[in-house]
Amino acid sequence: MHVRLVNAAGGVKEVKVGFSWTTFFFGFFPALFRGDLKWAAIMFITATAIGIFTLGLGAWVPGIIFSFIYNKMYIKELLEKGYRPLDAHAQSVLHQGGIVAAPASL
Repeated sequence: MHVRLVNAAGGVKEVKVGFSWTTFFFGFFPALFRGDLKWAAIMFITATAIGIFTLGLGAWVPGIIFSFIYNKMYIKELLEKGYRPLDAHAQSVLHQGGIVAAPASL
C-alpha cells in the first residue's frame, strides 16, 4: 500500500508501507536511488561484512532482513524531517503499520 507524505514546502513523496520488494531484489540500490545515503551505506557495509565472513554465501541475508524493515525506517526518517501524511487515509495506514502512534486530526 502506498501513502503520500507532504512537507511544509508542499513537496509530496509517495512511499510504500510494508515489505520492500525492491530492497529484496536489488539490495542497497533502492535506498541509494531515493537519496537515503545513510541506509544505503549501512546495507552495503552489512552485506559486505557478512559476505566476507561467509565467503559470499551469506551476503543475501541482510537484504532479506532489510526488506522487512527498510520502508518503515524510511518513512520514520521522512516524518522526522518534517513530512506529514497528506490525508486521513495516509494517517490511518501509517497508524495500522505501527509507524505513527495514533491518528491525529489533520
